[in-house]
Amino acid sequence: MNIEILEFIRFCIKNRRILWTYHVNIRLKERFIPREAVLNSVDTYEIIEEYPEDKYLPSYLIYAEYKGEIIHIQIAADFENNNVRIVTAYRPTLNKWEQDFKSRRKS
Repeated sequence: MNIEILEFIRFCIKNRRILWTYHVNIRLKERFIPREAVLNSVDTYEIIEEYPEDKYLPSYLIYAEYKGEIIHIQIAADFENNNVRIVTAYRPTLNKWEQDFKSRRKS
């Protein structure tokens, strides 16, 4: 995984260079995930999947831990404008993820 991309994402989160998409605002509310979970778990971030050809910007699936809970956050990186977009966030489940919650189960 690209350490420079992870550092860029962490920099943007720590410096609040963040755009929250309409989609993530709805999902966070539905899933009872506070914004603080995204913001305050930044030091635990690990890139577990990369989507370089995503619709608008390259995006990354991030594994994070917040108050003993594991969450996944999809973050699009806007290198040109020096910010990130939070696309979605959810709690991974064992029916889709391996025990480590970092590898997808094979279908």
